[in-house]
Amino acid sequence: MAMLGAITPVLMAGLDGDNSWQLKDYVARGGYEMLRKIFDSKMTQEDVIGEVKKSVLRGRGGAGFPTGLKWSFMPRSFPGDKYVVCNSDEGEPGTFKDRDILRYNPHAVIEGMAIAAYAMGATRGYNYIHGEVWEIYKRFEAALDEARAAGFIGQNILGSGFNFELFAHHGYGAYICGEETALLESIEGKKGQPRFKPPFPASFGLYGKPTTINNTETFASIPFILKMGGEEFLNLGKPNNGGTKLFSVSGHVNRPGNYEIPLGTPFSKLLEMCGGMRGGRKLKAVIPGGSSAPVIPADIMMECTMDYDSISKAGSMLGSGAVIVMDETVCMVKALERLSFFYHEESCGQCTPCREGTAWMYKVVHRIENGQGRPEDLDLLSGVLGNIMGRTICALGDAAALPVQSFLKHFRSEFEYHIEHKSCLVPKDVQWAGSGFHKVQA
Repeated sequence: MAMLGAITPVLMAGLDGDNSWQLKDYVARGGYEMLRKIFDSKMTQEDVIGEVKKSVLRGRGGAGFPTGLKWSFMPRSFPGDKYVVCNSDEGEPGTFKDRDILRYNPHAVIEGMAIAAYAMGATRGYNYIHGEVWEIYKRFEAALDEARAAGFIGQNILGSGFNFELFAHHGYGAYICGEETALLESIEGKKGQPRFKPPFPASFGLYGKPTTINNTETFASIPFILKMGGEEFLNLGKPNNGGTKLFSVSGHVNRPGNYEIPLGTPFSKLLEMCGGMRGGRKLKAVIPGGSSAPVIPADIMMECTMDYDSISKAGSMLGSGAVIVMDETVCMVKALERLSFFYHEESCGQCTPCREGTAWMYKVVHRIENGQGRPEDLDLLSGVLGNIMGRTICALGDAAALPVQSFLKHFRSEFEYHIEHKSCLVPKDVQWAGSGFHKVQA
């Protein structure tokens, strides 16, 4: 777990011990103090939501929607069950922060969900955990058992009269279940496919009841926000980008890993914290927010700060905070081929533009990479992605099309070289590409 150096971490503070995930260690670090304080001081629901709004905590799963505002959408007077759901279905290529939160600091998520449930009047919660990290699921179940035995979840929490049951739900590795309504379908035992919206989950969610879904990192931030105060948390970052955020840095850096930094930190600083470029090579491009975010060339990226607004201004998205760093040895055609294959494989097939369009994009990029490209293929790709974007039930279609659009925009010359010369611009003996950046033998 990579830390901030001179900067004091928030979510990952004090997690150096082997047993940091256990209840006794979490309590020793001040854990569950805020849940107890809410009941002892009789904070109202409005008080809690108000502090979250002051913090300008934006959803850490990808969309960046203001958390406090999202919580305020839950109907107050609804007479039946309401739900809070944690989206730990971390399937975005390049992202690996949420599993580390659940591995090292699961009680922060549990406390955050309990506080959220109180603030929104929810009685039940689920943490939907990605299907390919079974040991993380078991770790969270163990933490749940500890929290339940200590009275932090369950009936009459801490003698307050407030009841909140929380369960873990194990997914099966489908990328589409990271989409919030597909996740709800999966919890209900159905095929994980997105729902039409509206209605939105706040009015018709899990089992047809009002539901709020937030990311793992979002819930884990809540106890710290209430402890330090919303304004102080905001001031850790920058206006409209409150607090610190975890960034999963992978690719051609000397020290890949998770780095918690204040939002607004220059990318150059983050790169320095990661030990710089591997082998002293030059930076070529960065995907700043997971594989679905548009790629940014090195010269533009080096001028960016790591926050939602700066990355958006540069033409991409902060997304999940997965920073994929690519050096000069990367063949951008081969990298896009691998990304396109992923989205082709992971499309749920419900929408024709996505089902057919992702297959076409992969097919065309694949033939360009393999020396069979045609001059008209670049216009064909532009046409296909244009017929996908904005024409699907969920955002997976856009997630598949945006990388293609940005690769063509910034690195079109490499695609043209492949088509004209039937070979790669980057020498094969030094070429790296693919999701794991495996070396290609000459």
